Amino acid sequence: MKKMFKVIGVLGLSLLFATGCGNQAEDDEKTTTAEKPEELTIYVVRHGKTMLNTTDRVQGWSDAVLTPAGEEVVTAAGIGLKDVDFQSAYSSDSGRAMQTAKMILAENATASELPLNADERFREFNFGTYEGDLNHTMWQDIADDQGVTLEEFMKNMTPESFADSVAKLDEGRDEEGLNWPAEDYETITARLTAGLDDLVKKELDTEGSGDVLVVSHGLSISALLDTLFDDFEIPEGGLKNASVCTIVYKDGSYTLDKVNDLSYIEKGQEK
Repeated sequence: MKKMFKVIGVLGLSLLFATGCGNQAEDDEKTTTAEKPEELTIYVVRHGKTMLNTTDRVQGWSDAVLTPAGEEVVTAAGIGLKDVDFQSAYSSDSGRAMQTAKMILAENATASELPLNADERFREFNFGTYEGDLNHTMWQDIADDQGVTLEEFMKNMTPESFADSVAKLDEGRDEEGLNWPAEDYETITARLTAGLDDLVKKELDTEGSGDVLVVSHGLSISALLDTLFDDFEIPEGGLKNASVCTIVYKDGSYTLDKVNDLSYIEKGQEK
């Protein structure tokens, strides 16, 4: 009997020890997981200059290819960004944005073979019946509707006032309903923020922390930053082609790091 009790006692201690070790291992794993930072650096790039840009035409959902000069600047930006270890790449589904993203990736030391995720939510504003018209015509119509001079409108323009003004003026102009109606600011920012939030969730769930490339459009990038950050102001003259805005996501919140950063273009042009 004493021998049996001794065996049972040893087995019990062994079981208790094993259980304790198991719990400790689980606790250590939970601690490690909990302490692991969730952080993404998102490089948001405006597409290169296009043929419609050079002719001063309204270019929202309508599209055009990059000019030779536009390709040159994008290539320079790609060279400047070549050492960024992008884990994923996204763009709007407009051709000029996809072309820009592919050119940037082609110059990258580690990400040249990455697939490009095209997402329509990162498109430029849709300007409805103004698409393809002269920018000056659209701007002047907005200024006239607001009862200000064109100079006053351009000086005080915000993404919200711009989008809502175009949506107001576009309403009823397409009597036959042949075109997509112009988007108001709420519609635009809802799709942009949803696209960014989904991107962040997908990246953290599948790839983890790291660097991500996103190529979008001047006004849409400005609207996104205007929505996310109270102190954002559009740079004078707007975001430049192939400029980089850097957004950091960490622990559930976004931080704006850089706006209209041309240093990558300049770095690429030096080589």
